[in-house]
Amino acid sequence: MQEEQKSILIIDDDVTVRKLIEHHLKKNGYNTLVADGSESGFKHLNESKVDLVLCDVTMQGMDGFTFCKQVRVNEKFKTLPFVFVTAKTSLEDKSSALEAGGDDIITKPFDINELILKVRALIRKADIYKAYGGAAKKNVEEAFQQDKTKILLVDDDNTMSRLFQYNLNKEGFECLTASSAEEGLEKAKSFQPDIIISDIMMPKTDGFEFRKMILKNDELKGIPFVFLTAKGDESDILDGYGLGITDYVIKTAGPRIVVAKVSAIIQSLGKERQKAVSELHQAADSMRVKVVPEESPKFEGFEIKQWHQPFQGIPGGDFIDYFNLDDEHLAIILGDVMGKKWGAWYFAFAYAGYVRSAIRVVLQTEKDLSPKTILQQVNKSVYQDAKISEVFATLSILVLNKKSKVVEYTGAGDLPVLYKESSGGEIKKMQSKGLLLGFAADGNYENISVQMEKNDCLFLTTDGIMETRNAAGEQFGAKKLNEVLKSISPEDDPFVKLKKEFIDFTGSKFEDDISLITIKSV
Repeated sequence: MQEEQKSILIIDDDVTVRKLIEHHLKKNGYNTLVADGSESGFKHLNESKVDLVLCDVTMQGMDGFTFCKQVRVNEKFKTLPFVFVTAKTSLEDKSSALEAGGDDIITKPFDINELILKVRALIRKADIYKAYGGAAKKNVEEAFQQDKTKILLVDDDNTMSRLFQYNLNKEGFECLTASSAEEGLEKAKSFQPDIIISDIMMPKTDGFEFRKMILKNDELKGIPFVFLTAKGDESDILDGYGLGITDYVIKTAGPRIVVAKVSAIIQSLGKERQKAVSELHQAADSMRVKVVPEESPKFEGFEIKQWHQPFQGIPGGDFIDYFNLDDEHLAIILGDVMGKKWGAWYFAFAYAGYVRSAIRVVLQTEKDLSPKTILQQVNKSVYQDAKISEVFATLSILVLNKKSKVVEYTGAGDLPVLYKESSGGEIKKMQSKGLLLGFAADGNYENISVQMEKNDCLFLTTDGIMETRNAAGEQFGAKKLNEVLKSISPEDDPFVKLKKEFIDFTGSKFEDDISLITIKSV
C-alpha cells in the first residue's frame, strides 16, 4: 500500500477511455478525478489536490497541448507531472507534446501496465523533487542563482527610500522597497532578497522588532541583515549586533556613501560564499570523486568528444564515464540524477560507483559484454539499496566495437540517443523501453544496435540541453535539436557545430547541468 493516496486527473472526451483508465488507477490504489474537457479540467485543478494529469490531445474546444501550456503558466503547476494519452504517433506530435510542457506521452491503444508504470515513475520523481529540490532556499547553493543582487529596503521615509533605491539600482542592484515592517516581511517572503536593509525608527513596528520577525521565519533568518539608521548611539549599535545583524549603516552619511558601504558588504559576503564553494571543490578533488573525466578517450575507428558544464559552476547530478571492456570494446556511460548542484552530486557519485561495480562484476562473471547486461547489474544493485532506489536518475550505456563498427545501446529513463547517417542526413532515434532504475529486480532492458558507416554520428545529451531557454523564454527542445543536427554536413565537426548553436541560442545562460557526447565514425 502507498503511504499517501495520490490523486490522478483524467481528461478525455471519450467516456469509454475515461472509465477504462479510472478503473485501473483505482485498482492500483489511486484516487481519481475525471473531466471531459479543459473547462472541467481547470475546475478540478483549482479546487482539488492533483498529483498527476493524464490528458487526451484531440478534444472538442481547447486541445490538450493548449491546455497544458495554460496549466504551466500557473506557478503552482510548473512541476505537476503531465502525461498526454493520444492516438498521435508522429515524431512531430511527440515533439509538440514536450514543447507544450508535457513530461511524457502514451499512445493509444495503450498497454495499461505501461500507463501505470509511467504514473508511478512520474509521481515518484515529483515526490523526490519536493523532498530534495524544494528545501532550504537560502543555503550556500541558492546564493549563486541570481545574476543581480536583490536588496529589500525597508524604510517609512518614502523620499529617502526612493533616493536610496535609485542609487542602488543605478549601481546594478535590484532594489525593492517597503514602507513598514509588516509590508517588509511579506515582500521578503515573495522576493527572497539576498540582503535586507532596514531603518530602525519606524512607527508601529521598529527595526529591532522587524529583525526579530525575520529571525522567526526559517526561510528568511539566514538572509544578511543591515540596519540603516540615523541613530549612532553605542547602545543602539550593540542592540543591533545582539540580534545577529551583518552591519550598521548611518543614513546621514549620504546616498553615495551608503551605496558604497552596501556594495562593500555584498562584496564581502560574495567572497565568503565563493570561499565556501572553493573549499567544497577542494574536498571533492582530495577525495578523488570527480564524476566526469577531464577528457574523452581515444578509440580506434571513432572520434569521441564530450562537453560538461556544471550548473552555476558547482558539481551537479550529471556523470560520464568510459571503460575499455577488452581490446575491441569501449563502454560509454551518461547519467543524470534529478536535482542541481551538490545535493544531486552526492547521488551522482553513488550511481557512478554502482556503474563501476557492475562493470567489474560483468567482466568477472559474464561473457556477454552488452549494454543490457551491464545495465541489469546496475539495476539489481540499485533495486536492493532502499535509499538509492528512491532517487530518480536516468542512465544511457553504449558499447562500441572498433572491429565491426557496431554500436550497441540500452538505457533507463533517458533521452533517446540520436543517430545521423552521413548519406541522406536522416535523424533516427534509439530509445530503450526498459524500466527506470530500481523499479523492479528485472528491468527488461534490451540492446539496440546500429552499424556505423564512415561519418555517421551519434549524439547523447542530458535534459539540461533540451530544457534550457533563450532570452525569449523558448526552450531549445527536440525540434531545435533536430534542426541543428539536420544542418550538419559531412565536412562539419558535429560536436563543434551543435555546441556553438546551443550557446548562441541560450546566450550561455544555462538552467541545469549541461552534458553532451558526440561519437563520429571515422
